[in-house]
Amino acid sequence: MSTDARPDGGIALVTGGGSGLGRASALALLDAGWSVAVAGRRAEALKETLALAAAEPSRIAAFPTDIRYPDQVAALFGAVREHFGRVDLLFNNAGAATARRPVAEVPFEDWSRVMDTTVTGTFLCAQEAFRTMRGQSPMGGRIINNGAPSAHSPRPNSVAYTTAKHAVLGLTRALSLDGRQYGIACGQIDVGNVAPVDGSPQPAAMQADGSMAVEATIPVARFTEALLLMASMPLDTNVQFLTVLPTTMPFIGRG
Repeated sequence: MSTDARPDGGIALVTGGGSGLGRASALALLDAGWSVAVAGRRAEALKETLALAAAEPSRIAAFPTDIRYPDQVAALFGAVREHFGRVDLLFNNAGAATARRPVAEVPFEDWSRVMDTTVTGTFLCAQEAFRTMRGQSPMGGRIINNGAPSAHSPRPNSVAYTTAKHAVLGLTRALSLDGRQYGIACGQIDVGNVAPVDGSPQPAAMQADGSMAVEATIPVARFTEALLLMASMPLDTNVQFLTVLPTTMPFIGRG
């Protein structure tokens, strides 16, 4: 097993790379020396990420994909291998969220959309990453799952999102164990409130006692710095779980 993290030429795949944390992560990895494949459902949004990157196709490429479907995920990894030759890092970023509602009022469609994307999609991408990483030479790689503080402590009226992120937590643990024999490290990053990239005001959030409050945020750079720390480790070292959030954000003891 190679212990080199390959930060000066490794191949990273970022899902949900057309906006938000996915786009920011793809650009940060590119700046750090990685070559990057970005995947997402919206082709136009992926094109915007490529335009912002302003890099050669040998360094960054986009692959429109709906990760809810096994055939599309398999095609994604095949295309990435064909374009870049291998996969050293998968950042399983893509997910889905819905409006917060009491349990009794959650539409089945909302529940299904969150589960299909956040749980099934994350699993399908991890599965294809395993197949790729165990078969390449040198063998191995790293998977980083995008969790959330809600993987550990729920917010009110967020049953689908909370359940999905708890499932991702279990998936991270299972992947970390099953990946050992193949030199595949798996960890999870749980990020708190990140300031909206477009500069819009942070909306108020329901607290455990039912009150509403505008909570503190961190800039997106704090998130990408944490991600790059995890990604830069040699494969004999794993950051299993990393939680990064505003110091005053309600998380520990939030209810």
